[in-house]
Amino acid sequence: MSAPPERSPNVTWHAGALTRERRWAQLGAGGATVWFTGLSGSGKSTIAAVVEDALVSAGRPAYMLDGDNLRHGLNANLGFSDDDRRENMRRTAHVARLFADAGVVALVSLVSPFREDRDRARTLHEEEGLPFVEVWVSTPPDECERRDPKGLWARARRGELKGLTGLDGPYEPPERAELELGADVSATEAADQVMTLLPARP
Repeated sequence: MSAPPERSPNVTWHAGALTRERRWAQLGAGGATVWFTGLSGSGKSTIAAVVEDALVSAGRPAYMLDGDNLRHGLNANLGFSDDDRRENMRRTAHVARLFADAGVVALVSLVSPFREDRDRARTLHEEEGLPFVEVWVSTPPDECERRDPKGLWARARRGELKGLTGLDGPYEPPERAELELGADVSATEAADQVMTLLPARP
């Protein structure tokens, strides 16, 4: 798959009458994106779900954009080649940016193996003045394989699955993540640490 253009030709961004500042002030909540990256089985989605529950319970809009969930619809036509993974990340980054602009905390949970594409997601937000927090769930491969909640590691070991990130597929660790969470941190403790990195309400 060739790289798509950053925008379709012959289109112009239509700005609404409602400014972001006014929207956020009326909602009493400011948007942001928290991007969880790590191997399959590392605990990304588990932590993101705890953060989502905590935010909504506190009256702050939040929504988890889980990689598998997105592949049920928006990204259903993508496989797991390097190019498809990059397109998966590109689409997800743009959706997260729209959520954040709307005043929602977007909680992205993707393996997202390539540093360049994670950095591009960060830049997309920073160019729009939107907070972006990268969280590396750095659970080591042997522990991810021991957990194996989806059975992917076992399938890969049997030769039924090719290109599993961390086994026979590459993973580029973040170089400037705002937070690293190891396997020894509980989901609740991890969520508490993530919450401290979010900007305060407007």
